[in-house]
Amino acid sequence: MTYSEAVEWLYAQTRAGAPRGLSRIRTLLQRLGHPEVAFPTVHVIGTNGKGSVVAYLEAAFKAAGERYGATTSPHLLDFRERIRTHLGLIPEAEVVHFVEWAQGQQFSEPVAFFDLTTALAFRHFAAVGISIAAIEAGVGGLLDATNVLPWVRATVLTNIGEDHLETLGGSLEGVARDKAGAVRTGVPVVTGAEGIGLEVIRAIAAERAAPLYVLSESGPLFDLPVQPSLQGRFQRQNARLAAAVLRLLGYDESTISTGLSTAQHPGRMQQLTYQGVPVVLDGAHNPPAARALVEELEGFHLVFGAFPRKDYRTILQTLLPKARSVRYTYAARGALRAEELLQAYPAPYFDHPLEALQHAVQSSQQDGSPVLVTGSLYLVGEMLRLLQGRAVDGLLTAESV
Repeated sequence: MTYSEAVEWLYAQTRAGAPRGLSRIRTLLQRLGHPEVAFPTVHVIGTNGKGSVVAYLEAAFKAAGERYGATTSPHLLDFRERIRTHLGLIPEAEVVHFVEWAQGQQFSEPVAFFDLTTALAFRHFAAVGISIAAIEAGVGGLLDATNVLPWVRATVLTNIGEDHLETLGGSLEGVARDKAGAVRTGVPVVTGAEGIGLEVIRAIAAERAAPLYVLSESGPLFDLPVQPSLQGRFQRQNARLAAAVLRLLGYDESTISTGLSTAQHPGRMQQLTYQGVPVVLDGAHNPPAARALVEELEGFHLVFGAFPRKDYRTILQTLLPKARSVRYTYAARGALRAEELLQAYPAPYFDHPLEALQHAVQSSQQDGSPVLVTGSLYLVGEMLRLLQGRAVDGLLTAESV
């Protein structure tokens, strides 16, 4: 089996309509000898900012000389970006070996992609012998595969917003209850949530005697000793959450400063230059992310692609007031096509992302406004892949993620 064949097999695995739950991941981990017990973790949950918080933590762990692990999703260029340690991305051979093992197993119910990827990450971390991990949850918290972790030293609940509403209870309160369901008894919780989300988190943390630390720009726990490396005003909140966790874990201020100032997280306000035109790539895939994004830009020429399971109409409505021109493209397999997108707002549609980018560049060359590529991290990843090998300033490769 080749690496690409192994990844394709992983992509094809679903729970086939079965309810969400932890039985599948527990079965996987039991058969692997429970690798999840081998390392402590920071569990990062929330609607937005999870990957950025992990990036800050990862950079700080590196600065401290830790043997660390980190998981984020989705990837941009290579599946292996989802599973990283101090040694780099998980080796291709290990992915292949795991898939061959999984294919030889008999399960009583279909095992989904995220269950398999989570089990692979935990097995890899145990084999490498990491000393700490920053783990990003997938969807929600209570029934997310990452909620089997037994040795959580801190929980981060970044925020509560409108995403996965149909899966997580149909309301912000339901989303908050699901995400806060991962709060552990006695384990510190750091959060940037507000409103009803914070009310729910506060109640659950109290029930479980979990110390709760709510983001405060004036609080010393959340102090920013340096300017965060990631772009956007919203990144200051993510950086404050990461700084608070690092202080609770006992890291010194020098390590915290290095982590905040050196973190990398491609695809989030990532700035490139293509054919002399500024291009911003951002994977904003829900309304809160879109609202944060538009606050950063005065005007832009929009390249938009999204998926039917997302609230793409609200995302578009958020982006359109500052969009000086609009065009759609096909984000990735399963993404929205022209007929659905044109019902939301009339604009040209391009099957190929580079054609859409080139069309936007022509508009940008007329007025100097940047091109914004957004709507999905899968679109951002595909655009980065297509731009590889072309004359692009500011392009990062998979190995630098």
